[in-house]
Amino acid sequence: MDAYGPYALKHPDRLSFVAVAEPIKERREKFAELHDIEGVMCFSDYKEVFKQSIDADVVLVCTQDKMHLDPTLKALEHGYHVLLEKPIVSIDEALSIAASAKKHNRDLSICHVLRYTPFFRQIKALMHQGAIGELMSISHVENVGYWHAAHSFVRGNWRNQEEACPMILAKSCHDIDILMWLVESSCKSVASFGSLKHFRQEKAPKGATKRCLDCPVASSCPYDAKRLYLDDLDNQGWPVSVITEDLSYEGRKKALEEGPYGRCVYDCDNDVVDHQGVLLEFDNDVTVAFHMNSCTYETSREIKISGSKGEIYGYMEGNRIEVFDYLTNSKQTIDVEVDNLTEFGHGGGDYKLMEALVEHLGKEDSGEMESGISSAIDSHIVTYAAEAARIRGQVVDIVDFKREKEGV
Repeated sequence: MDAYGPYALKHPDRLSFVAVAEPIKERREKFAELHDIEGVMCFSDYKEVFKQSIDADVVLVCTQDKMHLDPTLKALEHGYHVLLEKPIVSIDEALSIAASAKKHNRDLSICHVLRYTPFFRQIKALMHQGAIGELMSISHVENVGYWHAAHSFVRGNWRNQEEACPMILAKSCHDIDILMWLVESSCKSVASFGSLKHFRQEKAPKGATKRCLDCPVASSCPYDAKRLYLDDLDNQGWPVSVITEDLSYEGRKKALEEGPYGRCVYDCDNDVVDHQGVLLEFDNDVTVAFHMNSCTYETSREIKISGSKGEIYGYMEGNRIEVFDYLTNSKQTIDVEVDNLTEFGHGGGDYKLMEALVEHLGKEDSGEMESGISSAIDSHIVTYAAEAARIRGQVVDIVDFKREKEGV
């Protein structure tokens, strides 16, 4: 609703939504009202959509992670192009989706929105222009943010691998994908380390209770749900909008008393890691170090790209890039133009993805989108391999891993 829907509101001449499937009545009705969708085109179950003959070009599949497969296959079978939210949770599902798209001759793209951000496109342009010479290595950090980690990956929908998927896939498949896009080579081996270190029962402060609203030590806890969701009633956007449809004080308080977001972060059913490092080696001898950390002040991404003639440092949330030249010992600072797109999320990537989708579908025989299923499978396989490497405590060879998973 908030990620890709706003593009249609800004450009109704280019894109319009004609139907919506959403199990939560309030969200379904809000989306329908915003996009002027007729009541007969509003469904509580996506399966009902495919029983109709709806005149549309593309279906956006934005379900929870483990619910991606069936609606995607049904959409392809019914002749629609598909934009699928990341991630695809297994290699079997990825190959099944790719085979169906090929069989039905439909476009299938994944929401790897970082590829479309002005920030990363500027970095790639600099690399292609030879600003740093030959690419040698990349160091990339994803700072999840302490409150974001508590909301999404401790209390929220992506806290548990059985209900969602591993953290590296749910949160950081964006990052593995953008790194492969920048390196422009096949990954040949991966190592990974990480664990659930902090958000565990034995780390709870003395005297902590199961819920924040009645906890005697809440005032000294940075993860206190009252502070995050209840104290600022003027904040009605994400993530507060997730905990309840009733954003009044009473509605929020009830949600924290009864729902998952009022639980103590040290007493949840979470099992995904809260920090993880990944090392990648590519066929072109480039090496990459990626680090995901949940316990950070900022919610941000930082990247350092080292070359034979210079270095690029990028701070995504500030849309700032610095280019260092070894020969002249000089530094160039670039403030990336985002054209007020940051309101659309992911540094303007959400908006630019929709713009690219509309342009792509308007062309004939244009091949796959930049974030099409072929490149998505490649980066997903590396992400699956990274998690396997962490669990096994071994360096994983990508070719061997693909053979193992594909049963070759």
